[in-house]
Amino acid sequence: MNLRSFQLSDIHAVTSIWQMTASQSREQETLKVLSKQLACDRDLVLVAEIEGRVVGAIVGTMEKETGFFYCLAVHPEYQGCGVGRSLAEQLEKRFQDKGVHRIQVVVDDGTKKLYPFYQHLGYQGTRASVLEKNWLYNLQSAWSY
Repeated sequence: MNLRSFQLSDIHAVTSIWQMTASQSREQETLKVLSKQLACDRDLVLVAEIEGRVVGAIVGTMEKETGFFYCLAVHPEYQGCGVGRSLAEQLEKRFQDKGVHRIQVVVDDGTKKLYPFYQHLGYQGTRASVLEKNWLYNLQSAWSY
């Protein structure tokens, strides 16, 4: 599997995956976020390829020291194969490189099926629809031993 930054030539493959995995209103909102994020920082929009085929994508955004996962989607034929985990972990690394100390995942009606997946990755519910991972706290706890 190859993980890389989004390229304009990926738009058809990525929107096709979103069409298979999201509602039409969610897809339109995601396209708006994608356009805005590509204008700011292309490094936070990732795709996963297997044998040259785009099989997944994730869009990340930042606000100060907080990173946000927005629209993790994996082609149905590749779900359960580690694509989502790899995309999430790569985006976490990119967030860390940019000085992010906390990542939030907003879970809504369209993404609630991913709640157990994010919990498995170490995210904890801090509010009814937000999962969070705080690295600064985890690092300080590890250093206190």
